[in-house]
Amino acid sequence: MVKKNSENIFLTLRIKVIEQEKLWVRNCVGEREVSMDSDGSDELIAQHQFHPHSAFASVPHRPSTKSCSEKYSPKDWSHYFDKQEDLPIPDSNNVFHVYMAGTEGPVVFCLHGGGYSGLSFALAASKIKENARVVAMDLRGHGKSVTDNELDLSVETMCDDVLAVIKQLYGDSPPAIIIVGHSMGGSIAVHVAARRSLSTIAGLVVVDVVEGTAMSSLMHMQKILSSRMQHFSSIEKAIEWNVRAGSLRNVDSARVSIPATLKYDDSKKCYVYRTELEKTEQYWKGWYEGLSDKFLSCPVPKLLLLAGTDRMDRSLTIGQMQGKFQMVVVRHTGHAIQEDVPDEFATLIITFISRNRIGPHGVEIPGLRKATFSKP
Repeated sequence: MVKKNSENIFLTLRIKVIEQEKLWVRNCVGEREVSMDSDGSDELIAQHQFHPHSAFASVPHRPSTKSCSEKYSPKDWSHYFDKQEDLPIPDSNNVFHVYMAGTEGPVVFCLHGGGYSGLSFALAASKIKENARVVAMDLRGHGKSVTDNELDLSVETMCDDVLAVIKQLYGDSPPAIIIVGHSMGGSIAVHVAARRSLSTIAGLVVVDVVEGTAMSSLMHMQKILSSRMQHFSSIEKAIEWNVRAGSLRNVDSARVSIPATLKYDDSKKCYVYRTELEKTEQYWKGWYEGLSDKFLSCPVPKLLLLAGTDRMDRSLTIGQMQGKFQMVVVRHTGHAIQEDVPDEFATLIITFISRNRIGPHGVEIPGLRKATFSKP
């Protein structure tokens, strides 16, 4: 009996050693892959397998089905959107890039967060377009848009940009619009809706931005921006880093959206971020100050999507209890909800449109006919 117990203890300890070694190898592989130009996981595992002291040296190596470069290779926007356009704004030097999908229904007009691009909504757009039209623009200083002042990210300027783009797309007869904004884009969406200068805005969706949390986070933003990796030897490496660092949790979405957030720096012979957010600090406070009350004052159906309930502040908590807006907490996702869980995000948007009976020309009430006029 004693001998048998000793063997069991020895076996348990050996299993724990093996598990620790496997964890160590996975960590080493992760570290090596982030810094290498080619996939080095096979080499590291192979070296470890032939190490005489390895507890699982005899385990046969199974080659990976995809190399690192294949797994993180860029994907083209055309897999998700139907077309893209450059829209020159009259009487200015501004040209805004937009992606569009769908042919029928109201327009889901998407505004991305700071440092992102319109392609942040790519995967979700491919689902939403089955029920509505989708337009996702690159805000100034982002993506493929080109403006006379790339660093002017003030609320007023970006609101003017959004309204100018809508004017260029639809003239004086815009369709019903559900304006959707993520993070910084959420702030712009709220301000556009609160202006009440566009009568066809039929819904407002704000994605993971709340005044209280955002304002308290601003003091840390410069440190966060400076601590992220600044230079990438390839687009694949940039995609890989963003996924491994946790900025995005969906590899497929990262493969579409990350390339548009980069530009090639000839002097440094590498890729860097296209948007210089660290130089726009003077505008950050204006994005979020008074945002909660402004959101609650918007006279349209409202949906707030959050990655966690800890983001709620006092004004929103009271407003939500009073039924002034719908709130959904999307579990198991990061800050970029629309990228991490695009199918769930698309379903929430479509359900919001249906619940509020938003049609191509506004709210549609079944059984109610438009008035017709006959000649006397």
